[in-house]
Amino acid sequence: MSIYLYTDGAAKGNPGNGGYGVVLKSGQHYKEMAGGFRLTTNNRMELLAVIIGLEEIKKEKAIIHVYSDSKYVVEAIEKGWVFNWVKKDFKDKKNKDLWLRFLKIYDKHQVKFHWIKGHAGHPENERCDQLAVAAAEQKDLPADSGYESSLV
Repeated sequence: MSIYLYTDGAAKGNPGNGGYGVVLKSGQHYKEMAGGFRLTTNNRMELLAVIIGLEEIKKEKAIIHVYSDSKYVVEAIEKGWVFNWVKKDFKDKKNKDLWLRFLKIYDKHQVKFHWIKGHAGHPENERCDQLAVAAAEQKDLPADSGYESSLV
């Protein structure tokens, strides 16, 4: 049975307060997840949403269809860019911490990425956006240590 993972990220100000939203669906199972940070970027939240969703799946070698409106994330994987970034130790690339975390969980599953147009009425994508925006608007958000440490 396939697992369907829908994701979205948002950042106000980019960088600014940010959040991610995730919807997982498999058969009768449905789960939503969200979280936010006080200073981050949209790309980090888009990627983190995928990571959080994949990390939630306990069955190894699961067939997972990831739906994202982030060309940054989808094309980095589908076009193989991230694998070249690894070979070059992410020279001049951002979000190394998250990409390495992603690759660790990505290898445990059979993952297929699908790009979908954002804000185009796709129910799960719209829900992920609502979750991400609401998470970004919370008070007393924690630090995105991966992002904030890169600023020093």
